Amino acid sequence: MTEPDDLLPEGLEDRLPREAATITRAMRACLDVLGSHGYDRVRPPIVEFEKSLAGRMDGVQPRRMFRFVDPVSLRTLALRSDITPQIGRIAATIMANAPRPLRLAYSGETALIKADQLDPARERIQLGAELVGSDSVEAVCEVVSIAVEALHAAGLKGVSVDFTLPDLVDTLSDKALPLAGDARDAVRRELDMKDAGGLKAAGGEAYLPLLYAAGPFDEALAKLKDIDAGGALASRIEGLKAVAARIDGKARITLDPTERHGFEYQSWIGFTLYAEGVRGAVGRGGTYRIRGSEEAATGFSIFVESLASGDIDQPAEDCLYLPLGHDRDAASRLRAIGWRTRAQIGEGEDARALGCTHRLDGKEPVAL
Repeated sequence: MTEPDDLLPEGLEDRLPREAATITRAMRACLDVLGSHGYDRVRPPIVEFEKSLAGRMDGVQPRRMFRFVDPVSLRTLALRSDITPQIGRIAATIMANAPRPLRLAYSGETALIKADQLDPARERIQLGAELVGSDSVEAVCEVVSIAVEALHAAGLKGVSVDFTLPDLVDTLSDKALPLAGDARDAVRRELDMKDAGGLKAAGGEAYLPLLYAAGPFDEALAKLKDIDAGGALASRIEGLKAVAARIDGKARITLDPTERHGFEYQSWIGFTLYAEGVRGAVGRGGTYRIRGSEEAATGFSIFVESLASGDIDQPAEDCLYLPLGHDRDAASRLRAIGWRTRAQIGEGEDARALGCTHRLDGKEPVAL
């Protein structure tokens, strides 16, 4: 019988064996891809001083973090809601003198006090890579292509990448489509909401064509180019074309230049990763600046637990039942070549019910 205290808080859930195995395989596959491209893994702590976590990236919101007072230092600590600021801290302090570009990979748990309406999970595993020292087109090409490769390695199908330009309003409003300083936030908000009426009311009527410059990449880019008559976005458009060319044929590509949800600290380019069978985004990335050092960086994060619901090819796993008195040397040899085993503990066990596909007979497995 389930008691009220046995229920989990909203936004948290147990991952049972099948899902946990899927998540673990996906993590290993993704990390193997990152390692193969020269990204060295780091493991920052799950708790840090609140000021450090909130101070390395624009848009990080301390009110979304679990916070408490450290009984040792008497300073406010926070449970991380995003690992990327921690990578920024490592790059700006401990590894400040390491050669650039610095390639770092990570994987770990994060938690939120309150989840986003579009994503109710309050705990998730975040895995990713950060290329510190560059936000160039070539850096973005590398990071996006590795992100796509990692998702394919995890077994996901139908991968797609949706690009955005987080600093679009700032870039256009400086000269091409002028806006008063106090109107920029309102125009950004209405563009993000895709609200034509609100955009006009905010004084951004000239920005209305941007609402329709979204969709399949080539079509959306052509519309964006038509809007950019003054050439303010020329370098960004060329950058988008170069990045898209790098992943052409490996993922479906779309463009929504006004999307800002989830891109609070990205600079000239951002991207969202999707896959067939997975509700919502499976990851995000882009370029940004690390506060304190003001160093440019490019990276991405994959939300690994979302992959458990994806359309992933699950390898069939054989499991070997080891009867009482079995040959232990033979069992060890078989485990060494990849077999999973479950040993009999008592009389009356049902090997098939326990998930076993084979039984050890002497020194060799036989099918059940």
